[in-house]
Amino acid sequence: VQLQASGGGLVQAGGSLRLSCAASGITFSSYHMGWFRQAPGKEREFVARIGARGDVTNIADSVKSRSTISRDNAKNTGYLQMNSLKPEDTAVYYCAVDRSYYRGEYEYWGQGTEVTVSS
Repeated sequence: VQLQASGGGLVQAGGSLRLSCAASGITFSSYHMGWFRQAPGKEREFVARIGARGDVTNIADSVKSRSTISRDNAKNTGYLQMNSLKPEDTAVYYCAVDRSYYRGEYEYWGQGTEVTVSS
């Protein structure tokens, strides 16, 4: 199983990024997907999650007004669109999948993609 997160980079405050998470080795459409982030010196935090069919989503209040989570099961890929980025969004972003939407734990994790927002 592999989850390949990509799309991170250096962006100025106010800019946008679209993170991607490409899955292989699983039936992606059977898994719910989540995005998490970990800033330097901080604990990992939940960012967003989406149901296996893309019909339900939850997004953390800290990014809710600026972010959209989506997925394309035909491409085995999930996305996190983040707009109006702030320096406090700087973190390594991880995608993860699980067969339970509400379990709170994820079976498989990607390696992370780094997002740096400059002020």
